[in-house]
Amino acid sequence: MSLTALPPATVTLAFTGASGLPYGIRLLEQLLAAGCRVWLLYSPAAQVVAQQEMQLSLPSQAKALQALWREQYRCGEQLSVFGREEWFAPPASGSNPADAMVICPCSMGALAAIAHGMSDNLIERAADVSIKEKRPLILVPRETPLSVIHLENMLALARLGVTILPPAPGFYTHPGTVDDMVDFVVARILDQLRIPHTLMARWGEPRT
Repeated sequence: MSLTALPPATVTLAFTGASGLPYGIRLLEQLLAAGCRVWLLYSPAAQVVAQQEMQLSLPSQAKALQALWREQYRCGEQLSVFGREEWFAPPASGSNPADAMVICPCSMGALAAIAHGMSDNLIERAADVSIKEKRPLILVPRETPLSVIHLENMLALARLGVTILPPAPGFYTHPGTVDDMVDFVVARILDQLRIPHTLMARWGEPRT
């Protein structure tokens, strides 16, 4: 059976400085609820976005956020948080890769760095490991309009098997709240990871 045929036991989740952190937080909640082990990475720019979009203060020290969210989500060692420069963290090595990785939201800077193999921090290195080890990598880029540079970088990654999943909610589900629109995007990410969910009705199924 292929690697992508089963839901991932371990997912590396990264937050970067693009707008759209509510998608990332909701995805984290769903991954933990599904029983996945999560290795969480976040950039300093993500801290700024968290405060701007959600009035959420992410501690600068990874272990402080780990302690805070382990208590909040009652998830214990299921969640591990690593700083961008923790080169001895599991996601940094192909000898211990996660089953899948999601960068949500993904800035165009991070996307470009990954497309060109920069690996200057743990987020970029973990993505590089996912590509070279042929593990599922999903990028959720939030930018509009897209320049030719953006599109060429996305195309280069797509040709390597990376899933480019823009956070574009559909309206056929008749969303009534912003949370409904967030759930639509998170549901599509979970579908790519083959993780069951009940966040939205499937096409052709009655809405509840």
